Amino acid sequence: MCRLFGLSSAPRRTHATFWLLDAPDSLSDQSHRDPDGTGLGHFTADGAPRVDKAPVAAYQDRAFAQEARQVESATFVAHLRFASTGGLDTRNTHPFAQEGRLFAHNGVIEGLDALDDHLGEDRSLVRGDTDSERFFALITRETRRHDGDVTAGIRQAARWIAANLPVYALNLILVTSRELWALRYPDTHDLYVLRRGAGGLHGGRHLDHSGSNGRMRVHSTNLADHPAVVVASERMDDHPDWRLLDAGELLHVGPDLGVTRHEALSGSPARLLTLDDLRPDAAASQKAV
Repeated sequence: MCRLFGLSSAPRRTHATFWLLDAPDSLSDQSHRDPDGTGLGHFTADGAPRVDKAPVAAYQDRAFAQEARQVESATFVAHLRFASTGGLDTRNTHPFAQEGRLFAHNGVIEGLDALDDHLGEDRSLVRGDTDSERFFALITRETRRHDGDVTAGIRQAARWIAANLPVYALNLILVTSRELWALRYPDTHDLYVLRRGAGGLHGGRHLDHSGSNGRMRVHSTNLADHPAVVVASERMDDHPDWRLLDAGELLHVGPDLGVTRHEALSGSPARLLTLDDLRPDAAASQKAV
């Protein structure tokens, strides 16, 4: 399945190095299990969003997969894609950017014609073919309608989709230049949060996170002496404080690293999909490997 990673060290800007595909055993084998794209989003010092992404697998472009991307930002979002909707194209590769925000999603939403109708003129925000970017466009529209309140925008968009469209999962990470949001809904896929003190569990240590099988690696020497909040699809080290978000929980990390939790949704979607309901390619994209 797709992998999500988000990090906030706000208000401090942090140097971090990302390896988005770096399997320690067989890079080629790893990429065949997650073959459809990698992306990293961050913000410049003046708050402008930047995205580095490519719709390639490591066996097609080994140099891209192995290259370490060192960037500086107060917030980051990274994504490893296994396509469920939309072709292998840069415009369909996460993260997506809209109105100064960056977004990545893990899950499947069906009924896209109905979603397009609901978006109306805001369908113009969508550049590609994915359900994820349409979901983001709805969040953007609802955030605008709620006077820039991103928490309300995510909650309203997710509730409309859960009530009106077939849903497999809506897990997401959304970041601005100083804030981060994460939603887990329903309980289909895991999404974890770690409130990491300066220097980690024992103090004085840099951040060095690695997903299982080397899917995604993150390193930051700056976080030896500064706290951070990390959100990821899996526990990325042995720190005991990783917490699984509740189903329906919307997490907000503020510009001072303050963390608040909201119950954005309760119960199950009106039309909850199972793997057997999905097209074969979509089902394959949602299976853990």
